[in-house]
Amino acid sequence: MSLNYIKNFYEGCMKPPTVIGQFHTLFFGSVRMFFLGVLGFAVYGNEALHFSCDPDKREINLFCYNQFRPITPQVFWALQLVIVLVPGAIFHLYAACKSINQECILQKPIYTVIYILSVLLRISLEVVAFWLQIHLFGFQVKPLYLCDAVSLGKKFTIIKCMVPEHFEKTIFLIAMYTFTVITIVLCVAEICEIIFRRLCFLISQ
Repeated sequence: MSLNYIKNFYEGCMKPPTVIGQFHTLFFGSVRMFFLGVLGFAVYGNEALHFSCDPDKREINLFCYNQFRPITPQVFWALQLVIVLVPGAIFHLYAACKSINQECILQKPIYTVIYILSVLLRISLEVVAFWLQIHLFGFQVKPLYLCDAVSLGKKFTIIKCMVPEHFEKTIFLIAMYTFTVITIVLCVAEICEIIFRRLCFLISQ
């Protein structure tokens, strides 16, 4: 019985009840994760090692890098991907435990409403992540970062630090913003598809 639950849960996650939902799963699961996992590591993987300040001392570089990156972009985007997956995963887990077929989701009002709420929650999480990304990383990575190093001692006030591969990071930032916007648009389109199919189902009865 537990294997059947796992099978239903897997099929629900991989094959949502809507066409746009299936496309979203393909886009989310393959393109976005591949982009982050492969290209993200190539662009940001050794950023801390190549981040250098004047004077070029290890403790100063580390202090200023932690100030420059309170959270690394890879960790932030990985958390974003996981958190955004949670609403859908919870719904499909519920559907698997109740043995709800994907066809029934758009036929029974209660299941349709719950599914729409999970999509709305997904949109909300994406919007919050979008705002946080703007707050943390902005839209452009500048080649020079001015580090406030007063707490290191009287010798230091403002230290200039060089940010490696700043242009590549700017392109990557814009790409991740674009992915978030595309995901939000797909979620809105999925809700529209659900409403349209639900109306068609009611009319056909």
